[in-house]
Amino acid sequence: MAAVLGVLCMTAAPAHADLRMCNLTTSKVGIALGYRDTQGWVTEGWWDVAPKGCETLLKGTLAARFYYVFAVDYTRGGEWSGRSLMCTRDREFTIRGVEDCLARGYDRNGFYEVDTGEQKSWTIQLTDPNQPAGVP
Repeated sequence: MAAVLGVLCMTAAPAHADLRMCNLTTSKVGIALGYRDTQGWVTEGWWDVAPKGCETLLKGTLAARFYYVFAVDYTRGGEWSGRSLMCTRDREFTIRGVEDCLARGYDRNGFYEVDTGEQKSWTIQLTDPNQPAGVP
């Protein structure tokens, strides 16, 4: 499955500043997230997002402009991936650093970049490859 990025948009409700993922597909998906914080690179996972559902990945004002996503389609198989290689594992994880994943006993996957434009809040919309971007 090709990496298809939905339209990235700010959350309409100003009450909360969060990073959210909305799954506009008909599949249950697993989400891994990568980002850079004050201590360096970190990857976290897995968030399970129901078909047509949304989940908050990070609560509060966004601390970075760029976030990285790797998603797995649990229902039909396949993944949404990109060129930024980061560490993951099969079960729940928080991993510091993106170097030497395999040597450290982790898996390595390609994440796609999300540019939040330095907004305080952002929602990522995950779409099917054959679905036009931005169509809920």
